[in-house]
Amino acid sequence: MTQTTTKLMAGMAAPIFQSPDLFDRPINLADYHGRWLLLSFYRNAACALCNLRVHELIAKYPEYEAKGLDMLAVFESPRANMGQYVGKQDAPFPLIADPEARLYDLYGVETSESKVQATMAAPDGQARVQAAAAAGFALTKEEGSNFYRIPADFLIDPEGIIREAFYSDLIGQHLSLEVIDEHLRTTVL
Repeated sequence: MTQTTTKLMAGMAAPIFQSPDLFDRPINLADYHGRWLLLSFYRNAACALCNLRVHELIAKYPEYEAKGLDMLAVFESPRANMGQYVGKQDAPFPLIADPEARLYDLYGVETSESKVQATMAAPDGQARVQAAAAAGFALTKEEGSNFYRIPADFLIDPEGIIREAFYSDLIGQHLSLEVIDEHLRTTVL
């Protein structure tokens, strides 16, 4: 079960969307014009590896916010599940529930059973799961979720242009913090 999608690339305009966040506040991508934005698509709200990445971004948030970077995190989960899992982290950036995968389709985020299986078979697959567990995120199956969704990250510049389009090959892979730091370092706000 692999879903073929049209992937976005660096240099393309980021597709604009509107969606409520976890607390029903309106989010409009156009409102981020003038600031850098890290738009991250995760698997589901219960995904241990996704929760670990959110945890890492929460720790970096004060530094990134001071450098002009905002963040949005999208999960293919119903709002109720978000509160039960990732919402418990009290992220300082908006979390968006997208159970119908409307935003995933807009950004070409794929579904791949083979990539999920490859993650578990990879030498560092279990190490990733253990690292998530050590941080307090247990491997949990979210009922009704798309278990085969693969994460993706988009670094969008202040003009709304995608500067990095990162489509993961394995669960737990994300755009590196070093790449984000480099973009922010070379930008004068």
